[in-house]
Amino acid sequence: MVVSDHSPCTADLKLLDTGDFVAAWGGVASVQFGLSLFWTNAAQRNLTVRDLVNWMCVTTSDLCGMGHRKGSLQVGKDADLVIWDPDGSFTVTEDIIQHKNKVTPYLGKVLKGVVHRTLVRGNTVYRNGTFSSQPMGAILLKPITSAK
Repeated sequence: MVVSDHSPCTADLKLLDTGDFVAAWGGVASVQFGLSLFWTNAAQRNLTVRDLVNWMCVTTSDLCGMGHRKGSLQVGKDADLVIWDPDGSFTVTEDIIQHKNKVTPYLGKVLKGVVHRTLVRGNTVYRNGTFSSQPMGAILLKPITSAK
């Protein structure tokens, strides 16, 4: 299973002036590169898109208790999709980072897998560098089950 922790920070919290790695804030801007980072390394190890879907979608949604509506393409589940070119590549540059704080260890790295479009519940939220004008996400809460 593949999960991420999105916690980017400002450069001053990295304590670059002291080099204190232990005391420095651990977050970086990277969540937008998650698919491409994973695919770059997975493809080098002869893993498949099916492996990627299982690790990044199916098992992750099951862990969160959302397998009943997320993680796979089935009738009745949310139509969350990404349309991407697994053979395309791009270089991470500061100008493409969509986070306020641009601190990332991936600057200058060439990544494989270019996202062209993202849909959330069937609604386009990203297409070729342009985001939807309004948020289209929703808060999802794990169903509460009574203890037996």
